[in-house]
Amino acid sequence: MRWKALFDDLEAQVEAAAAAELESEVRDRTRREVGLLGVLDRLRPAQGSWLSVTVLGAGSAQGRLLDVGPDWMLLQERTAAELLVPLAAVLSLGGLGRRAEAAGKRDEVGRRLDLRWALRGLARDRAAVHVLLRDGSALAGTIDRVGADYLDLAEHALGEARRAAAVQGVRLVPLHALALVRQG
Repeated sequence: MRWKALFDDLEAQVEAAAAAELESEVRDRTRREVGLLGVLDRLRPAQGSWLSVTVLGAGSAQGRLLDVGPDWMLLQERTAAELLVPLAAVLSLGGLGRRAEAAGKRDEVGRRLDLRWALRGLARDRAAVHVLLRDGSALAGTIDRVGADYLDLAEHALGEARRAAAVQGVRLVPLHALALVRQG
């Protein structure tokens, strides 16, 4: 009987050690996989969710995540206004949950749809926008054109259409200075 108990005890110890080793390996692999994830990987599965975002120079905003690009995200506020937020200006995000979605084949095209592409859409639509800069200052007008690293903003009151008589001037804004662009 003593031998059977000894062998049972040794077998239990071996099984416990194997389970602990497996658990340790799973934890290590999980940490490694999480270490490879980026902000976009966390944002992708959150599309449609309500997020809170803190933006350099603009403070806090809340909205439903409509879309994500390689260097921007688009939120819709409860007022239906849309916020185009460069990821470089984001200080923190809330409401993401724990899910992540690694980049897939669809991201080949998505990588080309950067912040300049989104801003060119606003310029094409001749949409009146409220631009907040990283220093906290604000501009209003219509985006006339988007260059490689800047945009030209025809400054005018938000309630007015972009007409020559309404334009107070054209201001060049480097893209790295943008905190967020609000439309609507």
